[in-house]
Amino acid sequence: MRRHRLLLSLIVAAAIMAGAGYLFNASWLAPNLDGTPKLMAHRGVHQNFDRAGLTDETCTATRIREPILSEIENTIVAMQAAFDLGASVVELDVQPTTDGQFAVFHDWTLDCRTDGEGVTREHDMAYLKALDIGYGYTADGGRTFPLRGKGIGQMPSLGEVIAAFPNRQFLINFKSRDPAEGEMLAAMIADNPSWRLAIWGIYGGAEPTQSALAKVAGLRGFSTTSIKDCLVPYLLLGWTGHVPAACRDTIVPLPINYAGWMWGWPNRFVQRMHDAGSVVLLRGPYGGPDDSDGIDTIPYADAVPKGFPDYVWTNDIAEILPHLRQ
Repeated sequence: MRRHRLLLSLIVAAAIMAGAGYLFNASWLAPNLDGTPKLMAHRGVHQNFDRAGLTDETCTATRIREPILSEIENTIVAMQAAFDLGASVVELDVQPTTDGQFAVFHDWTLDCRTDGEGVTREHDMAYLKALDIGYGYTADGGRTFPLRGKGIGQMPSLGEVIAAFPNRQFLINFKSRDPAEGEMLAAMIADNPSWRLAIWGIYGGAEPTQSALAKVAGLRGFSTTSIKDCLVPYLLLGWTGHVPAACRDTIVPLPINYAGWMWGWPNRFVQRMHDAGSVVLLRGPYGGPDDSDGIDTIPYADAVPKGFPDYVWTNDIAEILPHLRQ
């Protein structure tokens, strides 16, 4: 009899704890989200491309899809188009140059999408500006090159981008793991204080990201390492209300297909991140056939919670922003 009573007591206690844990993390018991999503345009307005079998070595310029846009990624024209459509932030990629600048360009080498050759960072800004960055784009396997000749002189420096868009904000992507790049950006910000407001955040290689964060007060950023340090412990302990240190005072990128696994998603999760001084950046699905850094299709846009007040990453702002704003 005592054993039965003890077992019953344990079952009741477990049920009470489970119920309390559920209520403590129930999204519907937290205040409803009441905001408007802010769009982050990845590289501005640019060509879409086939992502099947995509790797870090894939030349995406050789697999663009129709329709052919006039804008080329990471250019001032592409960024202007994104801001005109309503982007709150534009993401851009940087490569250091031999004359101490940052070129705004995605690729480690020039051979894929330009008429130049060699490693991007082994050239000065004058050489890079002379290139045709639309040279390698093709949608038909190389039979035609619709952007060839239209990208001459369009690779900007980071300084030119910030000067072209006063009162606009950017997310800067380090494409290497060289900590010197973070120190270089920090020195540029120190020399140009107005840049601090323009740089919404930084991300990419852990070493340059951490280097810049250590030197620039209040700057936010993330890397693959910091994302894991934030989300994995939250999955394990978030049911207690605990917010890991790596989730505090930062940008919390969250793949849309993993959002439902986060304790308290969406209302309580967003509230907890805000209380911890962070903003949430919803990204595209991670892993599987739909793997993408951005929310680029209507079904995934529909998964963005109603009233979501933070940031949504997209490669197709022209399609996604009007849908989210409806």
